[in-house]
Amino acid sequence: MRAAFVTPPPGLAPLVEFRFEPVPDANGLFTLTAADEPGVRLFLLDAATYVPEYSPRFSAVQRDALGADVPEAHLFVVANPGPDGTTVNLAAPIVLDPGTGRCAQLILEGQDYPLRAPLAPAA
Repeated sequence: MRAAFVTPPPGLAPLVEFRFEPVPDANGLFTLTAADEPGVRLFLLDAATYVPEYSPRFSAVQRDALGADVPEAHLFVVANPGPDGTTVNLAAPIVLDPGTGRCAQLILEGQDYPLRAPLAPAA
């Protein structure tokens, strides 16, 4: 699926066009690969699957970033695998409208979510 950011994700400017694909045999794990720079890839986790207690609040301006009405937007967190385990960025989730492919990485302000939260093993 094509994913088009409304503004470049932080640290990835000027890239806005990406391919969003599920990882085979990995429920809720996706790759986001830059269309013009195949070496630029992020791992995304479906927030509802991996961090079900996660419930960020978005401002009206942030909600409007994807359009006035996005009833089926999905929430993802960026995963950062490392030698000591995987962390997830809860301070800047990615919101994707699967109907249009439009997405945005939204920086949460005034909320106590970390940039690198340890990903707990599945129960």
